[in-house]
Amino acid sequence: MINLTDQMREMIDNAVANGSPCILATASKDGEPDIGYKGSMMVFDNESLAYWERTRRQHLKNVQENPKVVVLFRDPKTRVNFRFHGVVTIHEKGAIRDQVMGRTVKDEIDKDPERKGAAVVIRVDNVTNLGGQVLQSR
Repeated sequence: MINLTDQMREMIDNAVANGSPCILATASKDGEPDIGYKGSMMVFDNESLAYWERTRRQHLKNVQENPKVVVLFRDPKTRVNFRFHGVVTIHEKGAIRDQVMGRTVKDEIDKDPERKGAAVVIRVDNVTNLGGQVLQSR
């Protein structure tokens, strides 16, 4: 069962402010990997992460082709780490898009002044630590 904890919510929702933004790993339909920081990553609900996709570049293309992703969170100060393995749903309009946009940290949403981004919601299937130990599973 996936039940993202209060600790996960607190750490991920404040990751940018604490200097430890989440890292998103994607792959194209052909398996070409891509990795990058997502400063807008948040715990969306008890089973999902979300972020505001403002650049609309390679990550968005990859998740449209291959919705399987991994999100890495690591706080070097506390040595707390999580890997969230999941499947993406993209919301170009509607209530979920509006919710994610409304919760996106100011520094990130300000980089999209025309609000042309999309909400990306990641349904978490597994949570592991850096050692590969399964902490939660669907």
